[in-house]
Amino acid sequence: MISFYLFLGFEKLLMLLPHSWRKALFLGLARVAFHIDRKHRRIIRQNMRFVYGDDVDKTFVNEVGLYGFQSLALNFLYTIEGRYITLEELRKKVTFENIEYVEKAQAEGRPIVFVTAHYGEWELIGSATSAFLEPIMIIYKEMANPDFQEYLLGSRAKFRMSYAERHGALKALVKQMRAKKSTALLIDTNIRKRDGTIVDFLGKPTRQITTPAFLGRKFNAALIPGIAYTDDHEHYTIKFFPEIEMQKTEDEKADINDATQKMTDWLTEVIYDDPKYWFWMHRRWKTDYPEIYRSKD
Repeated sequence: MISFYLFLGFEKLLMLLPHSWRKALFLGLARVAFHIDRKHRRIIRQNMRFVYGDDVDKTFVNEVGLYGFQSLALNFLYTIEGRYITLEELRKKVTFENIEYVEKAQAEGRPIVFVTAHYGEWELIGSATSAFLEPIMIIYKEMANPDFQEYLLGSRAKFRMSYAERHGALKALVKQMRAKKSTALLIDTNIRKRDGTIVDFLGKPTRQITTPAFLGRKFNAALIPGIAYTDDHEHYTIKFFPEIEMQKTEDEKADINDATQKMTDWLTEVIYDDPKYWFWMHRRWKTDYPEIYRSKD
């Protein structure tokens, strides 16, 4: 309780500063964190060696790692500023690219599953898409501190977002789809062995969540990938990609696996195209390849 009120005091002081000062402060804190946080620098190295090979260029790893810390810091700053920003101010910061893919699904009266990842401005893509294009439901993990949880979820209410806790989320998602409403799902997190299916991700056989494909097949939902990125952390592009083709044969499992691989292929291409935007400090392969995280170098 005390920590939460201290945080609120910090927030109020922070918001007295000009945005440019807040941004500079968080970028500076991210740089400091990058140099002192050995654990997550090591995870970044382990992930990038796993994907690119042991001889991956160290300068490349450090550049991607530093950007990852800065991206995390600015995503957190956006969460704070999002409580104060007006919809008009947010709209001026955002450019939508390829919204015809969204509009087509809307015209057809189909629910949409926005397929996304911890890539670029992942906090912004949900709120801006929900506020201006299509109200969405997101899945969240229950937090230990209910005050912080209410702070986080409540700050997004003006963006027309709804929520479902991770445990029991499938029931909420089914209800959302039946009502022809939409959701956004992240596909780049580690999952348990009993969940998902094996696909090729960044050149590695990897266990991947199948929920988006399941919803797409069962409810004729449009599986539309999307990312948000920026060059200056002031103006943001939310880019949508063509709908993932969802086949429907007599073999449901094969259909779901096929669509899941297609989604993973999309994410692989996006990451290879500009790897600095992806969240490399997450132990994405700890279930399938725990040995890569045992090194202490």
